Amino acid sequence: MILPVEAWMDIRRYAPLRAAGASWKDIAAQAGCDWRTAKKYLSPDAPTAPPRASSRAGTVPRLVDPFTDVIDAWLADDPRLLATVIHERLVADYGFTGHYQRIKVYCAEARRRVELESDAQGRPPGLHRRFEVVAGAQAQVDWGDEGALLAGGSAGGQGRKVYSFHMTLSYSRDPFICFTTSQDLATFFDCHRRAFDHFGGVPATIVYDRTKTVVRRHVAPGRAVPLHPQAAAFAEHYGFAIDVLAAYRPTGKGRVERQVQIGRDHVLSGRRFSSLAELDAAFAAWVPIRRGQVHRTHGEVIGVRALRDHAALKPLPQFGYAVTETHLRRVGRDALISFAGSSYSVAARAADGRPTKAGQRVEVRVGVEHLEIWGCPSTAPTGPRCSWRGTRSRPSAGR
Repeated sequence: MILPVEAWMDIRRYAPLRAAGASWKDIAAQAGCDWRTAKKYLSPDAPTAPPRASSRAGTVPRLVDPFTDVIDAWLADDPRLLATVIHERLVADYGFTGHYQRIKVYCAEARRRVELESDAQGRPPGLHRRFEVVAGAQAQVDWGDEGALLAGGSAGGQGRKVYSFHMTLSYSRDPFICFTTSQDLATFFDCHRRAFDHFGGVPATIVYDRTKTVVRRHVAPGRAVPLHPQAAAFAEHYGFAIDVLAAYRPTGKGRVERQVQIGRDHVLSGRRFSSLAELDAAFAAWVPIRRGQVHRTHGEVIGVRALRDHAALKPLPQFGYAVTETHLRRVGRDALISFAGSSYSVAARAADGRPTKAGQRVEVRVGVEHLEIWGCPSTAPTGPRCSWRGTRSRPSAGR
């Protein structure tokens, strides 16, 4: 039986009594133990540390031992594999009967060993290196889905889904957020213009996901990503480069993804809004608070670092660039076209006097707050391009 630490400390208190000539029997009577125990822990060659039981590590086989090679192979292939997934697969495919906690403890040990082995062999261990950029070099963009956020009081706003557009300057983490009810092409780049006005300039590069408003189509890994023509034209006008993340790179724009949650917690949580203007005003009121905080990564006040970031941005061009989304529609017999659940009228005749025909294809150009209809009679495809401004009619039947 191992002597408890408290009992050992109590016996050690009688060392001066032994030095004064007391017998082992007298010390044992005072300490309430056997004289042999008193002699063992008070003799000149007695250890100065409390007694400890010898380690049983390795003496009792563990339930996980027969499966360690399998787990090590899985972790070497993917170090981010969750212990819950490993336990689930061992139970289903290998007949493991132990508890999840046994797998969790082993995985914590194995991950460190696998990472060290990977470093020694020159293989990437599955970790990522935090990157930093110079002032004005980069911004990151993302959307947030805020759900049916608007309460009653906004015209036509109740029940409509609200989205938050986020742009973060990577050097300072200075944020911009605005709120919309659409994620279409025109709205997406209109939010960019608002962000540039907010920062007072344009970053050299903007990082995006492979969203359809930026990428024309998806391609295989390693191939050049074809950009949406409107995105490329917008970037050319404002003078920034488009950086599209490679597939399966969740850490590529972590700064803005973190901002989505921060904005949701500090701007939206616990509040009710009746319009998009109220949402934008709530962000504007929060900006000074955010800029007065010390960022935990770069260790500086965000507003102070943002001054250097803003000063390094490219100047805004003299004129803005309005992105429009184009669609083809057929003119009906009633001189109406259908778009987004509503009907729009076109002129019976074009500006040059030529009639508009039923079945004629026209091009619909959709901006943030306007819609234009462009087209020419099919009998004169090489003639001058004519246009009609769309006039909204009542929604089509059944829409």
